[in-house]
Amino acid sequence: MVFVGLDCLQQTAEHMLPRLFRDYVAGGAHGEVTVLANRNAFKKWAIVPRCLCNVSQVSISTQWLDYECAAPFMLAPVGFLGMMRYGADFMAARASAKTKIPFCVSTFSINALEDICAVEGAHVLAQIYVFRDREITRDMINRARQCGVSTLVLTVDTPITPLRPRDEKNGFRRLTHPSLGQLVSFAQAWRWSLGMMRHGMPVLGNLQPYGMGRTLLEQAKTAASQIDPSLTWKDLEWLRAQWGGKLVVKGVMHPDDAVQCVAVGADSVMVSNHGGRQLDPAPATLDVLPDIVASIGPAGSVVMDSGIRRGADVVCALAQGSSLVGLGRPLAWALAAGGEAALIEMIGGLQGEIRDIMALAGITSIEKLHAAGTTLLRRC
Repeated sequence: MVFVGLDCLQQTAEHMLPRLFRDYVAGGAHGEVTVLANRNAFKKWAIVPRCLCNVSQVSISTQWLDYECAAPFMLAPVGFLGMMRYGADFMAARASAKTKIPFCVSTFSINALEDICAVEGAHVLAQIYVFRDREITRDMINRARQCGVSTLVLTVDTPITPLRPRDEKNGFRRLTHPSLGQLVSFAQAWRWSLGMMRHGMPVLGNLQPYGMGRTLLEQAKTAASQIDPSLTWKDLEWLRAQWGGKLVVKGVMHPDDAVQCVAVGADSVMVSNHGGRQLDPAPATLDVLPDIVASIGPAGSVVMDSGIRRGADVVCALAQGSSLVGLGRPLAWALAAGGEAALIEMIGGLQGEIRDIMALAGITSIEKLHAAGTTLLRRC
C-alpha cells in the first residue's frame, strides 16, 4: 500500500466498518465541539522554513521513559480496537515490533493482555482504569507485571461517561444484544462481518476473567459502569504504591493537576481530552500543552494526544514541549482500512512527513527540535 494520508484512510475505514463501530471511533461527546477544536488548534500555527543548515542527515528517533522510539509518537490506547477487523490487537503489536513504536493496550481490548504481550518484540504498555472493585484493578496490575509490561497508563478523565449522541443512537453501552438496525448494518459491512464471524462471536477478552457479561455489548455496558467515579488523589497514591514500574497519567488538562500527578510519583502525564469524547466543550489539547509543560518543568515528561493527523502536527506539538504524541483514531482507521500493512504504511508515512518538515525547518534531531522550541513556529 501507498500512504495516501489519514483522511483517505478514514474514508476507506468508514466504508468497511458497520455503523456501530464507525460512529464509535469518529464520534465525540454532546455537540462534538472538542473533536473539531483539537484539529483546528493546529491550524493556528505554521512552521518557519530555514535554509543552508546541512540537513543531509536527519534523525527522528527519540527516547521516552524506557522506550527507544523510532519516531516521536506512540500508538495510544483505543477501546475495542480489535473490532476494527479480526486480529487487530495482534496486528498493532506486530507493527509495534516491526517499527519500534510503543503500543498501549486498552483495558477494553478484544484480546487479552497476555496474548498481545506474547507477540515477539512488541513494545507494549498497558492502559488501566480504577474500577469500583479494587480487586479487579489489583489483579490487572499483577497481570501487567507478570506479562513483563514496564509502563502503566492510568486514564483519569472518565469519572462518568457523558452522552455521546452517535453511540446513544446506535445503542452502544445501552443495549446488551444487537438491534435489528445493527444487524442490518453488519450485513451491509459484509466483508467485516465475515472476517469477524468466521472466528466466533468477539468478546472483551481482556475482561473475561471478571464476569462482566457474555456478549460484547453486555460487557461494554457493564465495564463502563464499573469505572469508579469516586476516584481521588489518594487512589492515585494507592495505585502508585501497587505498581513499581513507570506510571503515566492520561487525561490531564490543567497545570495544577499535572503538578499533583508528578508529586504523587507519575513519570509522565498525557495531555488528553479523550479525543473530544468526555467534556464538551473543552480546550484543545494543543492549546493547554504549553501551560502544562511549564508547570512541571523538567520534573516529568509530557505526552499529548487528540487531533494528530499529519507530520506537521507532531512537529508542532514537540516544538511546544511534548516529548511524544499519541495516535488514537489514526491507529483505528489504519487497521480498519487495511490491517497491519496499512498501519505500517501509516507509520512510515508519518515518519517521512516528520523527517521532511524537520529538514526544511533546518532541524536534524528531536533534541534540536526541543531546543529550538517555539522559535520554529509562527502563529497564523
